[in-house]
Amino acid sequence: MTQRIKDLVKSLLSKEEIKHVPTSFDILGDIAIFSDFPEELEKKEQLIGKRILKDYKHVKVVMKKIKNYSGRYRLPKFKIIAGENRKETLHKENSVLVKINPEKCYFSSRLSNERSRISKLVKPNEKILVMFSGVGIYPIVLSKNSKAKEIYGIEINPNCHKYALENLKLNKIKNIKLYLGDVRKVIKNIKMKFDRILMPLPKGAETFLDLVENKIKKKGIVHFYDFALEDEIPEKCIEKVKKIFPKAKILEVVKCGNYAPRKYRVCVDFRV
Repeated sequence: MTQRIKDLVKSLLSKEEIKHVPTSFDILGDIAIFSDFPEELEKKEQLIGKRILKDYKHVKVVMKKIKNYSGRYRLPKFKIIAGENRKETLHKENSVLVKINPEKCYFSSRLSNERSRISKLVKPNEKILVMFSGVGIYPIVLSKNSKAKEIYGIEINPNCHKYALENLKLNKIKNIKLYLGDVRKVIKNIKMKFDRILMPLPKGAETFLDLVENKIKKKGIVHFYDFALEDEIPEKCIEKVKKIFPKAKILEVVKCGNYAPRKYRVCVDFRV
């Protein structure tokens, strides 16, 4: 997309400014989001934003990230540089529609293919637990694209939980149960074991691996998400799993996409 963006805005910028044009932007619903917008182009950000609105007819808002993921809920901050004055949107993927505000709830549109991959692995009548379920995107995608019997989701961020409840109604879902609260506390009150457990936490999921042992059925499957440098994959990620589950059978280690240069989001699929 790099050359595409440069061609799009070259008439607005000097030769020196062209060198600093971002390599890409993400699309979330009808919002275009620059994750890395250079200071050198700050004075031209509105012009660039308006040019994107003109060329991408489905985009109604252009934003740039001004603060990285931080705080208890790992949330970023965004600045609107062009278009409508809102940060909420409706995002469609994998035959589902979810309402989302990326400044209030962690969400990655880049994981669309990963969510599709997991849904294809689900067998009929499975009972599934999604730790850190966010706005409900994983549970809803699994519900719509598999024959799972029941799906449980746990989320600590009240804004995400509110969106998730709304998104269940939006997609007319009946087989999902959502819980608001700290997963360590909530999971104690769920008196059942699961065929499959997903752990899509933005950071530090390994600190919750110990919770899986008492909630996964024998021969159940866990999807553990981690971040690792390219030369650390798969050894570093597998090591975290083996620390808690030394006898775990590693089924697959999947790169889910770039998080930063040479750094990847990784999913370790393992059977206990």
